Amino acid sequence: MAGRNGSTQVTATARIDVHLRPDDLSRALRDDARRGLTSTPKELPPKYFYDERGSLLFDEITRLPEYYPTRREREILVAHADDIARLTDAHTLVELGSGTSEKTRILLDALCRRDCLRRFAPFDVSESILRQAAGEINDEYSHLEVHAVVGDFERHIPALPNSERRLIAFLGGTIGNFAPDPRRAFLASLATNMHEGDVLLIGFDLVKDVARLEAAYNDARGVTAEFNRNVLRVLNRELGADLVPERFEHVAVWDPSEEWIEMRLRSTADQDAQVPELGLRVHFDAGEQMRTEISAKFTPDRIVADLDASGLARAAWWTDAAGDFGVALAERA
Repeated sequence: MAGRNGSTQVTATARIDVHLRPDDLSRALRDDARRGLTSTPKELPPKYFYDERGSLLFDEITRLPEYYPTRREREILVAHADDIARLTDAHTLVELGSGTSEKTRILLDALCRRDCLRRFAPFDVSESILRQAAGEINDEYSHLEVHAVVGDFERHIPALPNSERRLIAFLGGTIGNFAPDPRRAFLASLATNMHEGDVLLIGFDLVKDVARLEAAYNDARGVTAEFNRNVLRVLNRELGADLVPERFEHVAVWDPSEEWIEMRLRSTADQDAQVPELGLRVHFDAGEQMRTEISAKFTPDRIVADLDASGLARAAWWTDAAGDFGVALAERA
């Protein structure tokens, strides 16, 4: 049974604090869609990719030969999980944007080998995905307390379970979905809510050859294109829109001035769409592009600058053998 806003539920598998109701998510979608579809240029936030179908498509993307970030970050974690456990001695592992917590098991195993871990706290906007992941972790690591939190990054970071020596993991390069000012604001909110002994483990996709970057977001099989167009299906289902995904082409381009990949949807013709739940009629010109995601790439200097500006200090740094991806361990400055 879904929890009320701010409710706490204790089930056979985990304690789950629910800070988001379905109404909260629906209201956020309406607000974001209205703002994005009436702006110039049009824009939609990437968080709406991840309904059930979108999550399955993204899981498929992570296994594509062109999409290196997942493999490279996993390589780093496998090589250095024991170092991370030794440096942190964490009592609680917090995972932000946990999803299925697949890579987190590498950290869980290392922390359990060190015999320091007592609690796992996954944090995600999706209650259904969180319940599934929390239940699976509880079954696999029955000696751990599982304390899950359903919330969003902008409002509910202070609701993270409080304990001594927390390792807060934000993996997958998701930090790149934030533009510079919101990125630093988010990191600052983490720093503000970190206590003595807490550390942040965060993954960064690094600047590299443009052809490789663009290929990672425009695979030969077209899976990323379907993932991108899925946001239109979300608007159709949730807002009663009549957008036709097949009338939009997937675009992924490198912006050298911002050092990020932009994913866009390009209208293939002049077309109008109705969005009844918003009372909107939206016009797209032929060739008009709507941005659906940014994915910033980082240099080591930029990472240090962002952390410093947010009240954090880099304590350790690892890359994969190819230098494609980096993982930083940061503490409150």
